[in-house]
Amino acid sequence: MPTLSRPLTPSTPVRIALAALAVVALLGASGCAVTRGQESVGAYIDDTSITTQVKARFVDNKDVDANSISVETLNGVVMLSGFAKSQSERSSAEIVARKVSGVKSVRNEIVVRP
Repeated sequence: MPTLSRPLTPSTPVRIALAALAVVALLGASGCAVTRGQESVGAYIDDTSITTQVKARFVDNKDVDANSISVETLNGVVMLSGFAKSQSERSSAEIVARKVSGVKSVRNEIVVRP
């Protein structure tokens, strides 16, 4: 079996095609932010960060059942939905969300269901 004297590398047309595919993938990813209503990719990243921080604080808070409450953020507006065991838990979730940096307002759609 013959040995190759040089390593195999993609040809120039293949490299160009791979680069074009990467660009299309990146543009597609940034397009997702626009379709969700954010003004920019930066706004999408900010919203994702806010959602993550709210969820993390729910996990750390003994008064809120993080598994029963959903969090979505759009342009700094946090929407809470799901179920709480009491009005106190519903209120605690809203207070926790309001304290996260970057939150402009909170829509509390949590239903109390004992």
